[in-house]
Amino acid sequence: MLDKPDAADIGFKEHVLRSRVLAEVHARPFEAMAGCKRILHFAFMTNHEEAEKAQAALAQFCVERAAQAPLPGAKHHRVELAPTVLRWERHGEFVTYTWEFPQEVGAGAGDAEKTAFRPDAGELSRVMRMLPQPGPLLVAIDLDVLPEAKIGDSWRRLFGQSELAASEVSHGAAIVATDFHADVFGFVRILILDRKLTEVEAGALAQRLLELETYRTLALLGLPRAQDLAPEISHIEAELPQLIGRMRDSEGLDVSRQLLNRLNALAAELETAAAQSLYRFGATRAYYDLLNLRLESIGERALPDVPTLAAFLARRLTPAIRTCAAIEARQDNLSQKLVRAAQLLRTRVEVELESQNQDLLRNMNERVRMQLRLQQTVEGLSVAAITYYISSIAHLILEGVHQQEHALDPALATAIIVPFVAVLVWWNVRRLRGRHPVD
Repeated sequence: MLDKPDAADIGFKEHVLRSRVLAEVHARPFEAMAGCKRILHFAFMTNHEEAEKAQAALAQFCVERAAQAPLPGAKHHRVELAPTVLRWERHGEFVTYTWEFPQEVGAGAGDAEKTAFRPDAGELSRVMRMLPQPGPLLVAIDLDVLPEAKIGDSWRRLFGQSELAASEVSHGAAIVATDFHADVFGFVRILILDRKLTEVEAGALAQRLLELETYRTLALLGLPRAQDLAPEISHIEAELPQLIGRMRDSEGLDVSRQLLNRLNALAAELETAAAQSLYRFGATRAYYDLLNLRLESIGERALPDVPTLAAFLARRLTPAIRTCAAIEARQDNLSQKLVRAAQLLRTRVEVELESQNQDLLRNMNERVRMQLRLQQTVEGLSVAAITYYISSIAHLILEGVHQQEHALDPALATAIIVPFVAVLVWWNVRRLRGRHPVD
């Protein structure tokens, strides 16, 4: 019989990411939760450097209390600090601290306002101050798990009736209630009324509810950005038709260049804003999808006269998500329009430049033709002048010869020489021009 191979040494060369991929499946496991619990959950926004410092601070915190420190690169860690339990998790842009406190609940029904969320979250949250704050606080949740029999129907008084959302979950094994509103201590209260939850079901339900509120808050981070971008996009949308109208009604290279420069400036402004909001809007979509998955996983059933968590969030959250999607779509649509307008204007500028170049070439051709005519005229005058001077010199020579040879007629001899001199001068001018051709 073959021995079972060791998972850490399977005998093959592994992919460098195999261990991380396998570990991701087991990241953030559900923790079984026995009995009544009180949970405070914090989420802090962090960048990579702040997350590293938070993990180092947690390791130091554990060492000081003789507890196991998180391993380097760990994404989650659980610390037993009897009677309290701390769960730390590191995500892409935030870290969470979940403090779990035991809660003693006596027998018999009681008043919800005197039983639930006691002691208050302000007193319990002091434990969080034992660790340095890693970044800005975004999520603070106070979750209480109580048996339904302890408080009966009085739990409705814990929340504002106009903002209350509640439902049966886990096939009727529990009731979940919240108003998604921060209390005087800054915590969003969530109440779980246990009917017949198993320990695993209770732990899974608590974690899903914590994640639901965390993802809801993170998804809404895109809304302020969308609201800030709306006036800028509206301004560009209003100016673009004006620029296109000017492009249609105006002519001239200077005007076209001015319009093109303005279009490029608008495109740069829009693309800068789009690049800055790209991650936030993408994260909003991702968190919204995770939120819907968590809502589906808890298996809600409606209670009389109270909206479910899904119905409440659909009414309040969906418009915000659609606003982010609409702004992103407007950015993309406007970007395409700016590109098309700029392309049309560049084409027009190129045509105008080509027309100007043709006019320039035509003018240059005319100037060359004029220069050629002038050159030909100058050549003719030069031949005549040189012929005149040479003939004059020859005439003076012939007059000197006439003093000795009276039979020689200087005028007749000069007249005979002139045609030959003219031909010789013309031939030399042509020969010199042939040596230096004009481009």
